[in-house]
Amino acid sequence: MIPTPHINVSKQGIIAETVLMPGDPLRAKFIAETYLENPVQFNSVRNMFGYTGTYKGKKISVMGSGMGMPSMGIYSYELLNFYGVKNIIRIGSCGAIQEDVKIRDIIIGMSASTTSNYASQFNLPGTYAPTASWPLMKKALDVAENKGISVRAGNILSADIFYDDEPEVWKRWARMGVLAIEMEAAALYMNAARAGANAVCILTVSDSLVSREATTAEERQTSFTNMMEIALELA
Repeated sequence: MIPTPHINVSKQGIIAETVLMPGDPLRAKFIAETYLENPVQFNSVRNMFGYTGTYKGKKISVMGSGMGMPSMGIYSYELLNFYGVKNIIRIGSCGAIQEDVKIRDIIIGMSASTTSNYASQFNLPGTYAPTASWPLMKKALDVAENKGISVRAGNILSADIFYDDEPEVWKRWARMGVLAIEMEAAALYMNAARAGANAVCILTVSDSLVSREATTAEERQTSFTNMMEIALELA
């Protein structure tokens, strides 16, 4: 079934087997125009921009996922199940909930706890633990080490709610060692697992719920270059 309802590509091969997925479609545009050679836009449905080009001779695609697990669930599902994508690297922002996690630190989501009921569709007889694919995660750690970029790997929280009615609820997750909060990784990890594909989430800390520091929207869109370069080298 291609084109799909949300990706206007009518044949295989236009989208690469490895896709970088920032939440913000403008970040996808920035990455394509800044890092990819000869980028070609393949999608603009709902302004969810997608591009394919090459990086150091390797064919790579980059496409926005939108905000939240329902949006990530749609786009990652269509890429993995209809367009032959084998690897998705989420590159996004997150809010730190540990005192020793600072603004602009990079986190690799080893696992993604969640407040979502996304896993209910699989009718599993227990609680599923969404995790990154070890081959991608190991390579991401190796790339960061080779580039001299410090990263943290650990548990993140994929939340359904941005403006929580209980503003201090994050402290309960912090007590369990969760490093930061974002809104997409758990759905991506589940979709990839179900499709027999690979996924990893690489995040830059955009704000801290502990210190109340925050970056600007423009900084989040264009200045998180260490994360982008790790993802590109990984791809």
